[in-house]
Amino acid sequence: MDRLLTITGPTACGKTRLAVGLAFRLGGEIISADSRQVFRGMDIGTGKDLSDYVVDGRQIPYHLIDIHDPGYEYNVYQFQGDFIKAYNLIRQRGNTPILCGGTGFYVESVVKGYALPDAPIDPEYRKSLESYSDEELTARLASYIKLHNHTDTETRERLVRALEIQEYHLKHPENVVRMPAMKHLIIGVSFPREKVIERIGIRLRQRLEEGMVEEVKRILDGGVSAERLMKYGLEYRYVTKYIIGEMSYDEMYEKLYTEIRRFSKRQMTWFRHMERGGTQIHWVDGQRPLEDNIEEIISLYNQL
Repeated sequence: MDRLLTITGPTACGKTRLAVGLAFRLGGEIISADSRQVFRGMDIGTGKDLSDYVVDGRQIPYHLIDIHDPGYEYNVYQFQGDFIKAYNLIRQRGNTPILCGGTGFYVESVVKGYALPDAPIDPEYRKSLESYSDEELTARLASYIKLHNHTDTETRERLVRALEIQEYHLKHPENVVRMPAMKHLIIGVSFPREKVIERIGIRLRQRLEEGMVEEVKRILDGGVSAERLMKYGLEYRYVTKYIIGEMSYDEMYEKLYTEIRRFSKRQMTWFRHMERGGTQIHWVDGQRPLEDNIEEIISLYNQL
């Protein structure tokens, strides 16, 4: 049976650096499990860190990064299909697939092998939901699935889309993506909470110094609406608010610093939920030397 090595963990834990180091040692290629890194031009705000993919002058191949323009509505079903294509291509080359990212639902959809439907947009169905409140729609969604995925209900647009997918699945259970059979080694990178907070602050300052505000301005100038851009996560939400004059620079910074810390806690809640559901995550100490963690992980991987 094929194997998949997954590197995950909360924001600012050093997932990419570890995954790249493993890919270098194992002859691997990285498949991104980040819901925002699929978008071109959204580099600093999503933390692509593409320079990290070069080790000793060798380019480590990566997949599912820079595959769509900002504004495109990407979802977990499309991610699953793209993942399978990348996974099969890597295996055909005789290389080692390494899934790397912190979007918990994307990671879980692969390691749990969720069968998700390819649901087309249904304008008539969407119109039929207009008279219902968000609370009523959330209750309806909860009758279909467990609502541990909070992103399905954080905006009305996402809530309606989640219902649309579930309704379609009931009528067309055959139209689903199914994961290939594989053995999994899931590695989580952990730090003490105070260290996570420190790393978040350092990285936020670095991103602002590297031009995150200018990046958001370019995307807005390129035709993506402020409303759409603000749906692409915390950095794009609050930097956009600053650019359009809804908050000062200092307010933007403080809000981002606070909300990213909260987001990292929600990520850990997701991973703990996965563990309670029976998914084994092997946690490594992010404060250990990188090579020590790489050696430990390779040993575990070879035992699969």
